[in-house]
Order: sequence, then C-alpha cells, then structure tokens
Amino acid sequence: MRKSIAIAGNIGSGKSTLVEFLAATYGIHPFYEPNDQNPYLPSFYEDMKRWAFHSQIYFLASKFRLHQEVDRTQGVVVLDRTIFEDAEIFATALRQMRRIDKRDFETYWQFYEAILEAIRPPDLMIYLKCSMRTLRKRIRLRGREMEQDIPLAYLKRLDALYESWIANYTMSDVLVIETDNLDYINDFVHRLDVMERIEAMLPSHLKTL
Repeated sequence: MRKSIAIAGNIGSGKSTLVEFLAATYGIHPFYEPNDQNPYLPSFYEDMKRWAFHSQIYFLASKFRLHQEVDRTQGVVVLDRTIFEDAEIFATALRQMRRIDKRDFETYWQFYEAILEAIRPPDLMIYLKCSMRTLRKRIRLRGREMEQDIPLAYLKRLDALYESWIANYTMSDVLVIETDNLDYINDFVHRLDVMERIEAMLPSHLKTL
C-alpha cells in the first residue's frame, strides 16, 4: 500500500537532510527535487524576467513527472519539496516581483490546476520552519554557488509565502517541525523526538531498520 511523506520548507530549512534521514532510518524510497536538470537555470540567473516563465514551466513539468512516479511506487516514500511549492511559493514570488507577467502566470496556473487533478496529495506534509538567520547560515555553509547571492528580501518573500501557504494547506495531515536548534543527526534525544512525532502521524507504516 502506497503512503507518501512530503518535506516542505524554504531554501536551507533542511529538507534534503530530513529526506536522507528518513530513507536511512526506515528504508523508504526517497525522491529528490530535479533542480540540476533544468536547462533554463543559467539563463534565468542572467535574465530573470526573460526566462522566469520558461524555467518555472520546466520545473512544473518535471515535478509533475516526479509526482506521477511517486504515485506509482508501492510502500512508503518520501519526497523532497512538492509541486505545490513550485506554484504557490516560487512562481507566485516571481509574479509578485514582476518577473512573470500576468498573461504568462495565468497560463502557468491553469497548467498547475490541471496537474492537481491528476496527482494524489501526500499522506503527510512535514513543514520545516526556521529563522532567517539560520537559513542564511546554512545556505552559506553548504556553498552552492547559485545560492550565495540570494537577496535577503527574496528569502523573506519566500518565507512569507510559505507561512501563508502552510496555514491554509488542507490536502493532508501537516506536521510542523522547528529546525533552528534541532540536530536529530547527532543528538539522540532530538532523533527520538522527530521519529516519535512522525511515527505518530503514520502509525503502523514506519518501521526502523
């Protein structure tokens, strides 16, 4: 029987780390965001207004295929960032910033709404929440070149959109985890706390290795 866990959160909130932890702890199948495959990203960072729509359409189509693969996979799976975030957070932010014009955004949104009718929502949405200071520190430490010049104003915009989106999200159960001072990789007490909270949301489906 298929059960899916989705990990949502701003850039640097710890999504990939939690996906890796859950996959290693429970032996469940991980699905990662296909960012590195987007051929529009270099052009997007050079000229955001010209390439934002193309880039977001590519992300939407790629994430649609990923969700379809998740839906076909049996057992418990965990997904690093969802298609909802592509539209509700990142594309919306670009529209607010006037990097995507009204006509293109309406076309994008129609595509997004059609996709929502064709995929299953996750059984559990885990939202990772942390402060702006922590986000910026993690982004700096992990050293991804394209992320190093992300403006603070942009991160704050994303954060506000995330908070609004998760407050109104109703498609599945939601677990909010504060990650500022959380170290479930090295701290046994933190690890047990995270495991117990997640297992309580999906009883009988998660078994440690």
